[in-house]
Amino acid sequence: MREKHTGTVKYRLDPNKPVRLSPQEKARLLKMTDREIDYSDIPPQRKVNWTRPGALVPTENKQQITLRLDADVLGFFKKTGKRYQSRINAALREYVEEHKRAV
Repeated sequence: MREKHTGTVKYRLDPNKPVRLSPQEKARLLKMTDREIDYSDIPPQRKVNWTRPGALVPTENKQQITLRLDADVLGFFKKTGKRYQSRINAALREYVEEHKRAV
């Protein structure tokens, strides 16, 4: 599947090669006040109700358990990034829903 080009430029920082500020740049940033920051490229955020992205199931429905998974299965989900446990839950939920339909 092709990615849709949105015009957004993304940069990936190499943790082995951190960006270094010159002493002059660092001094200028430390002296800068909030009013001097240019927010012109950011849309206004008025009356925005921020929530956690991608909430799959309300947390009040969840129970904490101990579960043993094969190392490769757990490794696969962990490689997908933060909230991998929620993705495991989503995969199990899909399995349950499919089996409910089959009955």
